[in-house]
Amino acid sequence: MLRKRHAKILATLGPASADYDTMVRLVEAGVDAFRLNFSHGSHDDHRRNVENIRKIEEKLGTPIAILQDLQGPKIRLGTFEGDAPQTLKIGEKFRLDGDQTPGTGQRVHMPHPEIINVLKVGDPVYINDGLVRLKVIEKGSDFVTCEVIAGGVVSNRKGVNLPGVDLPMSAMTPKDHKDLKLGLELGVDWVALSFVQRPEDVNELRGIVGNGVGIMSKIEMPNAVKRIDQIIALSDAIMVARGDLGVEMPIEEVPAIQKKLIRKCREQGKPVVVATQMLESMTQNPSPTRAEASDVANAAYEGADVLMLSAESASGAYPVEAVAMMDSIIKRVEASSAWRPLMDARHPEPEPEIGDSITSAAHMVAESVDACCIVTFTSSGSTAVRMSRQRPIQPVLMLTPNLRTARRLIMAWGLHCRVAPDPTNIDEMVNIAVDRVQAEAIGQKGRHVVLTAGVPFGVPGSTNMLRVVTLA
Repeated sequence: MLRKRHAKILATLGPASADYDTMVRLVEAGVDAFRLNFSHGSHDDHRRNVENIRKIEEKLGTPIAILQDLQGPKIRLGTFEGDAPQTLKIGEKFRLDGDQTPGTGQRVHMPHPEIINVLKVGDPVYINDGLVRLKVIEKGSDFVTCEVIAGGVVSNRKGVNLPGVDLPMSAMTPKDHKDLKLGLELGVDWVALSFVQRPEDVNELRGIVGNGVGIMSKIEMPNAVKRIDQIIALSDAIMVARGDLGVEMPIEEVPAIQKKLIRKCREQGKPVVVATQMLESMTQNPSPTRAEASDVANAAYEGADVLMLSAESASGAYPVEAVAMMDSIIKRVEASSAWRPLMDARHPEPEPEIGDSITSAAHMVAESVDACCIVTFTSSGSTAVRMSRQRPIQPVLMLTPNLRTARRLIMAWGLHCRVAPDPTNIDEMVNIAVDRVQAEAIGQKGRHVVLTAGVPFGVPGSTNMLRVVTLA
């Protein structure tokens, strides 16, 4: 199961893929981690999915990460008379108000009074993923009157986006708290936090989960982009949620934001996931468009840690084929002559810290002696993350006695995570490393292996040793 690529694949489970046999095929096709979308499905569905993932993990002998994606608050319109959709035309006026009676072509209930309170004249209001666009022209005590800027159809409970408006609400709803409780009981490895606007949102989740699971902040709002350095620092990983981001911001800005976030996350040693519509046409077709193939390739060229499939694997007609296609594109990118110079050109400087210096040196030594792989012994995973940040061309075999660490670090670029006992001395360390390298069929006799570890053994955060061994 050693992947012959560095970037990872995260697949969303749903009606098209949430059965044991299909999940096995997805992992065999290239899935490294599964996303459980808590905007859909029952608790029983998610519980069954986790049970199946753990069975597959044991069967195939490879750690698999599980990401719980919390729904977050959703701002929606009220309902309309007779449940009839209404068509809004450019230049017309349309009111959002506190009146709970069914809406008409002139007004509708806004079930979130705090939204009406915070809106100001001139603020944009987008409905139905931005297909209908309004601008506030008048504000009252319990209503705002808007002008229709881009017309279209609105209907019951359509979603509302307020680009650039600092919303006075938590990123976690009562539903999210219930869902999170289940996720922690099931032992998820990561929690994706939706609707992140400010650092306090990440701190709220951290106060609940501590350091037991990884926190992945979804960047889907302009307010998060403005505060990105603080949010990255407080998070364990970042997701570039391009779908909502493209509604909340001018769509032409999204590619530049994607590149910026990938660069910043690499500098800080935090995994970054690129998500949304990567192979969207494969929900219906057995092959993607050329533009989609280029989109996946560009994310790999930029050095993204993880590429994500959403509807393609959750509800599409070709979930396994979509994974296999993404796997194939990533491998082709990493075999191209342009890929390696791009990884090296964005190489971050090592921090003035022993562990970072050791991993930086290990990278250089591996290049110099043409090592077949780098083996990193770690307990907490911090050394492995530093090694991932270096972006070595050699596979990095991360050995840890902690299964939860192995699962969690699957999300990091280039890491092949395995569970192995902590060595008690240097000879044992060498023997364990050589045995695992040979078991994974990474290197032939005479090839060099670069090892990093910490002495005394078993002490987290003590990486201070680098060694080169030759396979006999």
